[in-house]
Amino acid sequence: MAKQKPRTLSGFMELLPTRQMQFERMTELLRKSYSLYGFTPLDTPIIEASEVLLAKAGGETEKQIYRFTKGDSDLSLRFDLTVPLAKYVALHYADLSFPFRRFQIGKVYRGERAQRGRFREFYQADIDVIGDGKLDIVNEAEVPSIIYQTFTSLGLKRFQIRVNNRKILNGFYAMLGLTDKAGDVMRTVDKLPKIGADKVREMLVSEDISATGEQADEILKFISITGSNCEVLHALEEYKNRHELFDQGLDELNTVVKYLGAFGVPKENFAVDLTIARGLDYYTGTVYETFMTDHPEIGSICSGGRYDNLAEYYTDKQLPGVGISIGLTRLFYVLEEQKYLNDQLITSPADVLILPMTDDLSPAIAFATKLRAAGVRTQLYTEQKKFKQKMTYADRLGVPYSAFLGEDEISQGKVSLKNMTSGEQRLLPVDEAVAAVLKALETNERTAPIREPEG
Repeated sequence: MAKQKPRTLSGFMELLPTRQMQFERMTELLRKSYSLYGFTPLDTPIIEASEVLLAKAGGETEKQIYRFTKGDSDLSLRFDLTVPLAKYVALHYADLSFPFRRFQIGKVYRGERAQRGRFREFYQADIDVIGDGKLDIVNEAEVPSIIYQTFTSLGLKRFQIRVNNRKILNGFYAMLGLTDKAGDVMRTVDKLPKIGADKVREMLVSEDISATGEQADEILKFISITGSNCEVLHALEEYKNRHELFDQGLDELNTVVKYLGAFGVPKENFAVDLTIARGLDYYTGTVYETFMTDHPEIGSICSGGRYDNLAEYYTDKQLPGVGISIGLTRLFYVLEEQKYLNDQLITSPADVLILPMTDDLSPAIAFATKLRAAGVRTQLYTEQKKFKQKMTYADRLGVPYSAFLGEDEISQGKVSLKNMTSGEQRLLPVDEAVAAVLKALETNERTAPIREPEG
């Protein structure tokens, strides 16, 4: 029988053990960060009924969906975590407490063209706060602190959270008489970092948008307002009292900025940026984009914002919310490519590899049981191999410690514990060996999976 050549589909990430351990460490820290802010974990099915999943979809989304039939059922793979959340909240509304704060880390699927840094199957890490009828603006101020906490826990330091408010933009475009074209204008302005001001102006006056040259110039002048947060907010005051929606958006943006310090976000990690619009009409208030300071060309590594009605396609209840999403698979790919992954992180599946040196394995099994009871990840190696082969296995796994139990150690009630990094080997009583491993592992618990390159 001919052998089938093994292969992984294009656009699907498959990691070797070391990288998988680093990825798992990142997801672990994300869960811990989200939990610090009172978010509950949620999991929703990967497969949904197509009519439920695609209730809001259309255009490119529907083209990219993985859709199939099973018997009489029309099914689809989820393409994000927001639509399943909307279904979940509408379905379980009577059983939830509002504001409902959830986080979800899970795989989503999009049948788009696979290319560098873009995947067909990828993990997203989302948080959302959903209100019942209303949702206080302070929630929108808290989100940047969650982004800050999350990325600093991973080991990133040089990043900037850029914030704007869609009401400011919609109000400004209304002043110019471009209300009907506001969405198109925002999507065009969103391209500014990639194509530059001249090309944006050209697109604004094209037949698709049909802004006048004067309107295009006003738009470019407005979005070019820069400076410190205080300077940008002060410049926006000049546009006040011309449109109610603009004024409302400016008040909200002032509130968000006001509370940032109390939430612990340093000034260097946060900026008001009037070019941030988020291309989706879905967002109605505060919007967020997060960029790596040294690699702006990578684009946003975390984005989101405020929306007025999460579940309008499933219920008549008004469910406003605010949320953010991290494309975790893409972020991991970028960090690896830019050499940000911390090679000092212990990525072995065990902290101690026990190598029995006697026919009777009882003492080795007892020591393994004692280590595991103390919370130490332990592997017992019982294969009948030569000593050199055993040590090669330990090296390839990258275990921090190896433990040897021969006749001499057993007769003394001790263990030979070898530090695989330094090569130091000590003969210790069993309890002291356990304590020594635990103390050494405390350092790794504090080791971040990301280490920014120096210089």
